[in-house]
Amino acid sequence: MKKEILIFLSDNYADWEGSYICSELNHPDTGFVVKTLSLTNNPVKSMGGFTVIPDYTINDLPTDYHMLILVGGTSWSQRKNEAIKPIVDRCAEKKIPVAAICDACTFLADKGFLDNIKHTGNSANHLKEFAPHYKGTAHFVEKQAVSAEGFITANGTAAVEFSREILKYFDLMKPKELENWFQMFKIGFYTK
Repeated sequence: MKKEILIFLSDNYADWEGSYICSELNHPDTGFVVKTLSLTNNPVKSMGGFTVIPDYTINDLPTDYHMLILVGGTSWSQRKNEAIKPIVDRCAEKKIPVAAICDACTFLADKGFLDNIKHTGNSANHLKEFAPHYKGTAHFVEKQAVSAEGFITANGTAAVEFSREILKYFDLMKPKELENWFQMFKIGFYTK
C-alpha cells in the first residue's frame, strides 16, 4: 500500500504552489500517493479555476499519513482556515512533517509553530504584519525555502525550491538527479 501525503486545499488556493511536488510524489515509483484534504467535502476551487472534490475532510482524515502540505491562497489572510490548526498540532505532536508555502507560513507563524525554529515565509515584515502572535523573528531566514525540525517553509515565489526541500526530506532522488531536476524546472532547457 502506498504511503499517503495530504495536501490541504482551501477556497481560492494557489494551485501552482503544490503542482511540482504533487506530480513528483504521485509518480508510480515513489511509494507515495497524494490525497487532498479540505475543511468540508464541498468542491474547492483554486485561484486558477480548477475544481477539486477533496478526498478527506478535517473530520475524517486518515490516522496514518506521512506529511501535511499547506499551500497558499487568499483564504489564509481572511482567516478562513483556522480549523486546520488541530491537524497541524497533531502533526507536531506525532512528528509528522508539515510543509507550508506562502501565506500558509503566515498561518504557522501566527499560531506559534515557527517561534523557535529556523523558517522562512513571504518576508519577516510580512509575518510581523499579518501574523500578530508571531514571535519567531530571530529565527527567520532570508531564503526561498527552509527545512528545520519537521517543518518545511517557503515563500510564495519558491514553488520549485519548496518541492526540492520535500524531495530531499523523503530522499526520493540522488543529489545529482535532484540538482538536475531543480535546474530543469527553475531555469529550463534554454537560458537565452
